[in-house]
Amino acid sequence: MTDMEKKTGQSGQDRIAHDRQDGGNDPANKPDWAAGLRRLYDSVVEEPLPDSFKDLLSKLDDTGQ
Repeated sequence: MTDMEKKTGQSGQDRIAHDRQDGGNDPANKPDWAAGLRRLYDSVVEEPLPDSFKDLLSKLDDTGQ
């Protein structure tokens, strides 16, 4: 039994199920920083791949064949 289970009396699976029942996916229930973190992640994913990294991948592909 984990410390969290001792404190709450719930297993991890029980907490997940409880969060889903209580609207755990509802944006209104998410902390304020979650939206900022999502925007940061999205901006990083949308950045173009640097040319130096493309060149490295190309060299690695050439040596693998």
